[in-house]
Amino acid sequence: MIKKTVYIISTLLLFVFLFLELPTISVLAIYSRKNPHTVFYSRSAKTQGFCISYTHSVNKGRVHDYYLVTDDNKLKMDRTVFVSYGAGIPEPEETPGASFQVTESGYEISNLNRVVPQLVMAVGIIANHSLAIGNNIETSEEHFLTDFFEPQTSIILKIKRISILKYIFHKINL
Repeated sequence: MIKKTVYIISTLLLFVFLFLELPTISVLAIYSRKNPHTVFYSRSAKTQGFCISYTHSVNKGRVHDYYLVTDDNKLKMDRTVFVSYGAGIPEPEETPGASFQVTESGYEISNLNRVVPQLVMAVGIIANHSLAIGNNIETSEEHFLTDFFEPQTSIILKIKRISILKYIFHKINL
């Protein structure tokens, strides 16, 4: 009887451990290309989208690029909001279906629909890159990337599946 109870408890514990270790949660993972162990996760960014903001190198205005996650876990730049044009800012005519409008925040180009499997970028010194969860930078908390990575660190943002244990016990979840 005791052997059977120990066997049942051991089997249940093994199944619970395996369940907690299986990669079942989809998150936005942000990690260094050279040191992939320096990683931060956001479940909210996966479900609500996120905004990468930076100071434009030419016109010195703030640019806000808004991303959504597609059904096949790719990143889709949905819209960009900026205060004035500069090199690298897309023209609405460049993207079929995109629309341009003037808002209180500046200029906005929406329906960009630029899809990438991952976003690779370098944490800027002057750009002061930040990440905010959701679709409105004005109502979201900004997380400045230099708080997590050294300036000029090459980072990757992509959707990954991770285990419940990894998510729970990871030191920083945005």
